[in-house]
Amino acid sequence: MKHALRTSTALAALFAAGLTPLTLSAPAAAAAAKYADDFNGDGFRDYAVFSYGNDFHSKGGGVQVTFGTATGPGTQTQFIDQSSAGVPGSDETDDLFGEVRTAADFNQDGYGDLAVAATGENVDGHADRGTVTVLWGGKKGLSGGLALPNKGPKTSYARMGSDLATGDFTGDGKPDLALVNAGKTYVYRGSISRSGVHGSVTTLDKASSSFYSTALVTGRVSGDKKTDLIIIGDVVTDSYIASDAWFVKGGSAKLYPGKTLRLESKNGNGGEADRGGDGVVGDFNKDGYGDIAIGTPLYDKYKGRVTVWYGGSSGPGKSARFTQNTSGIADTAETYDSFGDDLATGDVNGDGYRDLAIGAYGETIGGKEYAGGVHVLYGRASGLSATGSQWFARNTAGIPGAVQADDYFGSTVRLRDTNRDGKADLYVGASYGSLLLRGSAKGVTTTGVTSVDTTAVDGMLQ
Repeated sequence: MKHALRTSTALAALFAAGLTPLTLSAPAAAAAAKYADDFNGDGFRDYAVFSYGNDFHSKGGGVQVTFGTATGPGTQTQFIDQSSAGVPGSDETDDLFGEVRTAADFNQDGYGDLAVAATGENVDGHADRGTVTVLWGGKKGLSGGLALPNKGPKTSYARMGSDLATGDFTGDGKPDLALVNAGKTYVYRGSISRSGVHGSVTTLDKASSSFYSTALVTGRVSGDKKTDLIIIGDVVTDSYIASDAWFVKGGSAKLYPGKTLRLESKNGNGGEADRGGDGVVGDFNKDGYGDIAIGTPLYDKYKGRVTVWYGGSSGPGKSARFTQNTSGIADTAETYDSFGDDLATGDVNGDGYRDLAIGAYGETIGGKEYAGGVHVLYGRASGLSATGSQWFARNTAGIPGAVQADDYFGSTVRLRDTNRDGKADLYVGASYGSLLLRGSAKGVTTTGVTSVDTTAVDGMLQ
């Protein structure tokens, strides 16, 4: 959810013109979807972003889907909100339906499904209690939905679904869904089908401390077949607010809460809430265990920092920190750079080690505030390294466009091998033209850089 409030209004203007909803149906298929975000089952990943629809006709928001093709985003689109047939609820002002999204083939019918939150929805007289709905994939896209039971407290401002994440936490082959609700994390065990949630719901709460969940990261950190969960949260006491990452190991019978890592020092930014940021999991040192990278853009007056917590058989162990003052990383840490606001992982140079793209959308360049930029750090046997890292901004040779204030270059970063050459390509979201930079054996290259639709970039799920 890290960009949603900042970008949703601007993005909605981009999505408002000329988009016609599709007529939907949902035939079943025989096998689970290859890609969690392939909603129409054609073998290509699709793009889903928060939108207010054609001419802003949706009052509470919805999801704009651009269907993928062999060459990337196509021309076929779909818009779905709470006024669409079969979707629970009704389209109401400020519901924010679809602002938070995650994908999985929950009912394993061969079509990716999309879980969406409406954090602003009022429920039973409780303001912003929130709802989470699973939208079902089918041959023509998303159609109908299931409202998940709310296991949280009956209170206002709980904002059910303020973050969402999927994974097979039990290792039974069925996708599970984790969500944040009223400062706690709830794991809905699969199967999840059109008829309901058929597994139990586990509540994860550090009752012994003042820990409030804000974001979720998933991946295979301990190297087994079960997905692990990393919960990022605020630590609130009478004297300070800090943020921690809490590791929860997947298990067939139950989940196993484990160690925590402090992400931010206490009172480092005046006690502001929602400090933690978000993250990704990738094997940066190629040892078979997923490593956790978490960005904390509020660190040290919004200069920003990235923490890497390395995985192992019993969970994460050693950690490393990166800022724009780290030797080998371009530029200097400055207030409001927001280094680490968005992260992405992929193998850019095809050497088998996962690499990390880091957005710094607040970077000032040539006196232009919020011009923005992107760093790429490379993995190796010793782990993620700043040595040989790359920096891209509008003033980088080969990057089109002028340096402008409020470009927010790097507000969204994604690493995805869309041309299927074994090397991840870098997608960069920006206000004045999003870009695609290809991966190569020597790293990200500006040779052949192309413009891409901002809708598609912001619709790329991790």
